[in-house]
Amino acid sequence: MALVAVSNKRVILKRYLTACEIGQLGDEMEVVTAEAVPLSVPAGSFAVLVKNLYISCDPYLRNRMIRHEVPTYISDFVPGEVVTSHGVMKVISSGHLDFKAGDLVWGMTGWEEYTLINNPESLFKINYPEFPLSNYTGVLEMHGLTAYVGFFEMSKPKKAASGAVGQIVGQLAKIIGCYVVGSAGSDEKVSLLKTKFGFNDAFNYKKEPDLEAALRRYFPEGIDIYFENVGGETLDAVLPNMRLGGRIAACGMISQYNLERPEGVKNLFYIVTKRLRMEGFLVFDFYDRYYQFEDEMARYLKEGKVAYVEDVVEGLDAAPAALIKLFTGRNVGKQLVAIARE
Repeated sequence: MALVAVSNKRVILKRYLTACEIGQLGDEMEVVTAEAVPLSVPAGSFAVLVKNLYISCDPYLRNRMIRHEVPTYISDFVPGEVVTSHGVMKVISSGHLDFKAGDLVWGMTGWEEYTLINNPESLFKINYPEFPLSNYTGVLEMHGLTAYVGFFEMSKPKKAASGAVGQIVGQLAKIIGCYVVGSAGSDEKVSLLKTKFGFNDAFNYKKEPDLEAALRRYFPEGIDIYFENVGGETLDAVLPNMRLGGRIAACGMISQYNLERPEGVKNLFYIVTKRLRMEGFLVFDFYDRYYQFEDEMARYLKEGKVAYVEDVVEGLDAAPAALIKLFTGRNVGKQLVAIARE
């Protein structure tokens, strides 16, 4: 009996970007229809065939579109091949004992309708399907785990600590009694931080001519914890405002990703004089804690202690533009693409 096969729309990288280039829609990425794929795994294979439901748009993907002479922490994309990121999937066919058809999972997958996962041990089963499945591209997935690890493990908070932190991190900080201030690039996002996410205060950094003075205004006694995901001028303004023995957890520096020459930081000596602890981390190193995190975050969501906002676009044709939105500030909430609603 012949195997059933279907067409497979996908997003590929057309060419590498230059270091200072954001990219224009349709220029660096292309939506194509690949050869038909069979809806079953090869005989004797341990692979898993999945139908992709949601895919995540993340800033680090832009760095993978640059050809690096010196290898980085994650491999470059290859022109002509499918773009990959984390996503939510439904298992269609499985040669692996741990997975069966119908299972809902999240993990690394292709920007395409169907993907053959040759290393299914990298997939995580979804244990709380009562939440929107799209949550497993963010708050219940790698992004939530990044916030969880960055705050509780890297920052080692004490009650009533203060700091300028990200959306999920700020809410975790509020849960244990921290005073939280956030910064954002629009008045709409500032309002969201205060009204939706419960931050004590927030400000529009684009309206502050002197970031260092602004931070002194919001933190007259200094900052205990800073969750670093911006870099550049923001990091330079934070360092003089840190309290003695403060902690900085660094998981990204989005302000630097589109610069040909990264900006220098002038205030690093404060790390010495203020006895600061600044530590970078990659969430991949903490995947062994995922299910512990999933249980805890699911409880916070059920109790209404953590709110979450998504910016969803429909279909693979919209995926390249959705990724570019991250670097123009047009997205509000976690950016993702819905490929199929099961």
